[in-house]
Amino acid sequence: MFKRYSVLFITVLILVSVCAKASAGPQDLSVAKSLENVFAEVAEKVGPSVVSISTMHTAKMRGGQMGDDEMFRQFFKDFFGDAPDREYMQRGIGSGFIIDQDGYILTNQHVVAGADNIEVTLPDGRKFPAKIKGQDMRADLAVIKISASDLKALELDDSDKAKIGQFTIAVGNPFGIAAKPTVTIGVVSALNRTLPRAQYGDRDYSDLIQTDAAINPGNSGGPLVDIDGKVIGINVAIISTTGGYQGLGFAIPINTAKRVLGDLISGRKVLYGWLGVNVQDIDEDLAKQFGLADTKGVVVAKVMSNSPAEKGRMKIGDIIRTFDGKPVENVRELLKLVGRAPIGKSTKVVVIRDNKDVTLDIEVAQRPEAIEEFADTELGSWRGIEVMDKDGVIVSNVEPGSPADIAGLRRGDKIVEINRKQVKNIDDYNRMTKAASGNVLLLTDRGYAVIKEESKEGQDKDEGR
Repeated sequence: MFKRYSVLFITVLILVSVCAKASAGPQDLSVAKSLENVFAEVAEKVGPSVVSISTMHTAKMRGGQMGDDEMFRQFFKDFFGDAPDREYMQRGIGSGFIIDQDGYILTNQHVVAGADNIEVTLPDGRKFPAKIKGQDMRADLAVIKISASDLKALELDDSDKAKIGQFTIAVGNPFGIAAKPTVTIGVVSALNRTLPRAQYGDRDYSDLIQTDAAINPGNSGGPLVDIDGKVIGINVAIISTTGGYQGLGFAIPINTAKRVLGDLISGRKVLYGWLGVNVQDIDEDLAKQFGLADTKGVVVAKVMSNSPAEKGRMKIGDIIRTFDGKPVENVRELLKLVGRAPIGKSTKVVVIRDNKDVTLDIEVAQRPEAIEEFADTELGSWRGIEVMDKDGVIVSNVEPGSPADIAGLRRGDKIVEINRKQVKNIDDYNRMTKAASGNVLLLTDRGYAVIKEESKEGQDKDEGR
């Protein structure tokens, strides 16, 4: 019976397909041809401005580095002595696009980070050495410059006007296989996407444009353009279980780059505002605990010592609802508002404290180096564990199927030790988990658990390398 229905279903599909082809008239083919011509024109317009970037970086390998086996390393040392350090050349590839006829090129910071030599190949085959003019690791943006003539710059659009469903065209040089860029077509799948900060360190991947236009390694730094050939984003990352394209690509909105382009071109340091708090989004459970009518805003989980927030009398448990007169819906919104706030400006922040609105005047400071001012109390997700700072490091959530879940961790567990070292606070937890590798021994108030290392399959950023 099942086989009969299967054959009937397939037959119906074939008939529908045949009927559809038969019903496609001259007008339908004309529309398809017109769209085809549009894509071809965009490729012809954008292509000459997209470049291939290759880098070389001298890396050092410690002498006598023989893996993780300490006994074997000692055995090797006893017989052969200390081996000298070795140097080797590391190569990388990526893409970029010309933003000025004087030779300024916009790309991702991770494409050129740490490079000793940078070479730019134009689509016409010409090659030029390039110098970094400015870079911003937090935004993952960099501007490099070449000395060349007959350059064509791309037009930068207003990415705030991007709409879900509109056509997108990703241009770049995947895998560095040719000087001329490749073109892939898709749509804007989603807006305002955020990638976990725990996975990408100090880089702030928020407000990203998601597209299903194919983005592969080597596409990093290339432009994402609209149907008019104007740049709406800079290709930066993918989510993949294979390391290649699987339909989830991300681009930094071009408006994000516009805000820092002047600093990057002039070589000035890009400054970001800072409050000095750890915050987290409010879910329904937290809303009930704090007596809130909705989940809008963020809850302050920690106020750093001598920070602008502490000086402005902000307290743990405050619910931040507005910043500088603008509503704060979630952590992402607060990150954006504070990061863009003028340094040294006194800003009004409205919080809910004891079910009452309280207005605070806080002077925004410059973000310190190497500090995660908004390391959401969950600190992203380390091996499926999210934590909060509440009389110690408390597990606030365990991702189903994660290594933490398999090890038996539960919401509410208090983390006491990591690899037999005491965990006193969130800073200890963040430092230890960042340095942890392999299987990790965790002690909670319920006992020990071994958290196994996550599989490499999962989210793989297009490193452009």
